[in-house]
Amino acid sequence: MEVILREDIEKLGGRGQVVKVAAGYARNYLLPKRLAVEATAANKKIVEQERQAHLRREAKEVSDAQELAKMLAGVMVNISQKAGEQDQLFGSVTAKDIAEGLEKLNFTIDRRKIHLDEPIKQLGEHKIPVRPHRDVTVDITVNVVREE
Repeated sequence: MEVILREDIEKLGGRGQVVKVAAGYARNYLLPKRLAVEATAANKKIVEQERQAHLRREAKEVSDAQELAKMLAGVMVNISQKAGEQDQLFGSVTAKDIAEGLEKLNFTIDRRKIHLDEPIKQLGEHKIPVRPHRDVTVDITVNVVREE
């Protein structure tokens, strides 16, 4: 059975692509979850319009994310934490703490877009990548200082 994909599906194809799948897979999974539609002439036109709208929306999101990245490029977030004698923190600085620090600087960034491999446990300056969009990444500086 031929279907037109409405979403990107791993190991099957991309949005707007016409693919041949088993009838049961289409009938029981793809069509009920609205991941695909049958490949008819009318549906091809509708899906093409949806794809064009999606491309325009995606281009706008990327340009907005790039503008945000330009503004974030020079930002330094200061976070004060209690620390021991060897500059070891009595806790850690997480993505949530960094998001709150950005909030104080009038940047609303979701904590899931701040990519920390592991929480910060040392005083000092740290470069942290922020991904406002999957195609746009910017490094911000987080300065962890001793709390007085």
